[in-house]
Amino acid sequence: MILKGSKRTGAMALALHLLNEADNEHVELHELRGFSSDNLKGALKEIQAISQGTRCKQYLFSLSLSPPETECVPVEQFEKAIERIEKKLGLEDQPRAIVFHEKEGRRHAHCVWSRIDSDEMKAIDMPYFKMKLRDVSKELFLEHGWKLPRGFLDSKERNPENFTLAEYQQAKRQSEDPKALKAMFQECWASSDNRQSFTQALEDRGFYLAAGDQRGFVALDFQGEVYSLSRWVGVRAKELKARLGDCATLPKVSETKENLAKRMTKTLETHQKTIRQQIQNEAAPLLRERITMQKKHREERERMKEFHEKRQTTENRTRAERLSKGLKGLWHRMTGKYQRMRDENEKQLQKSKERDSAEKRMMIDTQLKERRQLQAVLVSVRQEHKSTLTALREDTAYYMRLGRDATSSPRAEFQKAEGRAQSRSTDKGRGRAIE
Repeated sequence: MILKGSKRTGAMALALHLLNEADNEHVELHELRGFSSDNLKGALKEIQAISQGTRCKQYLFSLSLSPPETECVPVEQFEKAIERIEKKLGLEDQPRAIVFHEKEGRRHAHCVWSRIDSDEMKAIDMPYFKMKLRDVSKELFLEHGWKLPRGFLDSKERNPENFTLAEYQQAKRQSEDPKALKAMFQECWASSDNRQSFTQALEDRGFYLAAGDQRGFVALDFQGEVYSLSRWVGVRAKELKARLGDCATLPKVSETKENLAKRMTKTLETHQKTIRQQIQNEAAPLLRERITMQKKHREERERMKEFHEKRQTTENRTRAERLSKGLKGLWHRMTGKYQRMRDENEKQLQKSKERDSAEKRMMIDTQLKERRQLQAVLVSVRQEHKSTLTALREDTAYYMRLGRDATSSPRAEFQKAEGRAQSRSTDKGRGRAIE
């Protein structure tokens, strides 16, 4: 499981965060150890009060334990992990609080320790705690057979980003079929007899006529890529001039790019709003279902809690009635029967606690499974539009940059970036050879 820890202050703020039911579907205070108070706020205030006798400012150590989202991890596994961590960090026997959170079908835990050694009245030193947590986290993944996050395999692969803009545009350019592109230009030329009809034919296919800086008539595609008409149409410059007139009266490439960037940016922003609205409309009924499910699950847990409390009360009364009182009870004490009966009661009490814990765990696992099914539908709705929205955002950024630097060439930018990458690769290869 992923472990994230930090030294911190702010006892009340942390307590409010851990008890926040607005952002979590279920919150359960699982354990308070080493405190006089029976609630989380009071417990963390105790740590703060003790820290006043020291110079320590960050008197708390807060840890989150997040297993893989597809795994149902029993409470006992969380407890074992916490015990291993506190031993690794030197926090054994320190006062601690454990809280469970559930959200979107996932269950994770938070543990808060006091860093103050009350016997010596000083803070416990925790050198390299992030590296130690990383080691424990990797051990837990391997022991449970969970798939290791890529960051554990190679730190450089942690949080990989999408393609750069140059790579994205390169992929789009490579997807063009040169034969089909040439046929398109020739078809526009064949179906027109003057500049106006040729311009319209090009624009119908997403291309714009302009005056090139050095090569006469050119066309720009919707990405700002420049194409020489004499080469792609397959006619001489004289024929182009005879049908299209003087290219000096056409807008320059830089002007065309600026106009293109403005129009395309506005269009893409409209498309993004449309996609977001679609996501919102499709997710709305699922979000309502999530709220209903959360309410139902809380009510089920409350009913089970009340049932367990009543059953424990009844069973405790029954066990207490087995112990005789008065002279008979005194006789049973003398003969050892009282102690045997008391031992039997203790065994039954432990079994009843294990039974209640198993019933609670079964219900939580069932609820998590139900919640995950709903979450899977929610995720699928978002993922369905994610790639489209990502592409639109990248295109918007591209056109904004194109508008700022209209004199640049998309293909030239890519070639420069590719050249720099090859240069770095060559340098690295030479460095390895020298080593």
